[in-house]
Amino acid sequence: MKRTLQILATWVVCATLVIVSTSCAGQPPASKAGGPVTMRVGYFPNITHSQALVGVARGDFQKALGQNVTLDVKIFNAGPSAIEAMFAGQLDLSYIGPNPAVNGYVQSKGEALRVIAGATSGGASLIVRPQANISKPEDFAGKKIASPQMGNTQDVALRAYLTMHGLKLAEKGGNVQVVPTDNPQILDLFKLGQIDGAWVPEPWATRLIVDGGGQLLLDERDLWPNGDFVTGNIIVSTKFLQEHPDVVKAWLRAHVEVTQWELANPDQAKQLANDEIKRLTGKALPMEVVDGAWSRMRITYDPISSSLFKSAEDAYTAGFLKEKPNLSGIYDLTLLNEVLKEKGLPSVK
Repeated sequence: MKRTLQILATWVVCATLVIVSTSCAGQPPASKAGGPVTMRVGYFPNITHSQALVGVARGDFQKALGQNVTLDVKIFNAGPSAIEAMFAGQLDLSYIGPNPAVNGYVQSKGEALRVIAGATSGGASLIVRPQANISKPEDFAGKKIASPQMGNTQDVALRAYLTMHGLKLAEKGGNVQVVPTDNPQILDLFKLGQIDGAWVPEPWATRLIVDGGGQLLLDERDLWPNGDFVTGNIIVSTKFLQEHPDVVKAWLRAHVEVTQWELANPDQAKQLANDEIKRLTGKALPMEVVDGAWSRMRITYDPISSSLFKSAEDAYTAGFLKEKPNLSGIYDLTLLNEVLKEKGLPSVK
């Protein structure tokens, strides 16, 4: 009898461990403190944030997060707005460009956020009007060139490019005028001939070509080693990362899976992303624009950190950062690399 009870007890313990192990593998993440969690996530209705568009539309993220986590999606049109929302405690995770991420990190003295993954490489170009007769850097003298926003990623890249080629900006006594303008207005001004060119992200670069009759002067990929530079990152508030690492890891797991699906199914991914853009903005992009934009960018989960550091140096040189930034703590790739290891994929630096 005693031997039978021992065997029964052992069986119960083993069965319990199997049940717990199995249920944990398939269970939604739980708050570190226990109980339900609301995760406020931001992204742009932009082709360069395709994983967010596709993953939300297909339900990948909600499935990964589980019923214990309520997903609260917030749509932004510019990186600084997302950073302000994170500073105000209204945003937990966001897809965002590298320069707003750097600015947020520096302004908060390294406390507010961490970059936890990449999203997009490439997807930014310098487009010119044929009538402006610009074929080489020195032709920019006396011209007006637009960027999406003062101090944003493309604005910094444009100023660095002009400086690198010995050109001086108008505000510094030179003869090249940089005109920070919202992307939709850039297209209008381009068509009207009131600007001579623009350094813009996709899909706006392709729209300037397709809708505005512009010419591709420079694909920014040509300026970077192996053609790789970060266009989109994922940032998370430090507070949310510390309190809910399991929730963040679940998001990253879905992000990697969506990235792999998009790479394997580009036509379906493009269509689904464009359908989401239509749902969010009321208007889909012409597929000619989507195809052109997609051809100049690469979907990834690698943050391509070296390009972010270079972009930060350029922002400092352009005067957007008061002091040379110390970005030694801006990345926390621990959870991403755990996910990659689980999937048998190479880790990222």
